[in-house]
Amino acid sequence: MRDVRFKAVHRGGPLDLERHRQLAIWAADCAEHVLPLFSRRHPLDGRPRRAIDTARAWAAGEVRVGAARTAALAANAAAREATDIAAREAARAAGQAVSTAHMAEHSLGAAWYAVRAVQASLENPADVGSADRERDWQRGRLPPSIRELVLSASEAPKFSS
Repeated sequence: MRDVRFKAVHRGGPLDLERHRQLAIWAADCAEHVLPLFSRRHPLDGRPRRAIDTARAWAAGEVRVGAARTAALAANAAAREATDIAAREAARAAGQAVSTAHMAEHSLGAAWYAVRAVQASLENPADVGSADRERDWQRGRLPPSIRELVLSASEAPKFSS
């Protein structure tokens, strides 16, 4: 069930454009933080990087949602083609980040996939501290104007400890 607080004003919801843009920037930050997990395995594939850049461009008002959708499809294709789980999840984080332009709740997915990418990259999967550190990093990047929204979201157990 969608959290109505993530519904944009132009669609009849309470989320103003400024906070929607902040969610996209935060999601891009989360995806960019784990992008090396993709880039190390696929150094010639720039689709996830372009998705993150497009998310930032949308937040700056430089591109429209259609461009974000195209970038999301490309990042998701890169994820499907990825050779390992960490790379796949990092590419998915990028796809979710840019999808925030279309639907703000995708920002939560970017953070979630970033944590999954970190977990998949561990030599010792029992090292839950790495996932906790990633979540702490994500929370530390939240601007005050969207902090409560993100941390209290219905998907929050994925992001808070």
